[in-house]
Amino acid sequence: MPRSVNSVASRERRKKVLKLAKGNFLARRNVWTVAKNTVEKGLTYAYRDRRTKKRNFRSLWIQRINAAVRPQGLTYSVFVSKLSAKGVQLNRKVLADLAMNHPEAFEAVVNTVK
Repeated sequence: MPRSVNSVASRERRKKVLKLAKGNFLARRNVWTVAKNTVEKGLTYAYRDRRTKKRNFRSLWIQRINAAVRPQGLTYSVFVSKLSAKGVQLNRKVLADLAMNHPEAFEAVVNTVK
């Protein structure tokens, strides 16, 4: 009995990985074993960094809010505690956007909690 191999599925699987490896340098884009490792590592980074991105943005928003409230005579921690005490329901993303793009609106928020 002849040997049976599913070459159609194997080729499709390889083509899928090589398509994901497109844009890499030298053998990383067209040599199967190297491209397979590259794609696997890249997908690992993508998974990890989708979570890291959330942390980085939260940190950025906190820095922007802190920089905006310092001239108003407050620190970030004091400002956030006063916000929660007053019951203001604005998240850090919105507050950072106000601080960057609409400073007069942000100043109004600061004045409501002072």
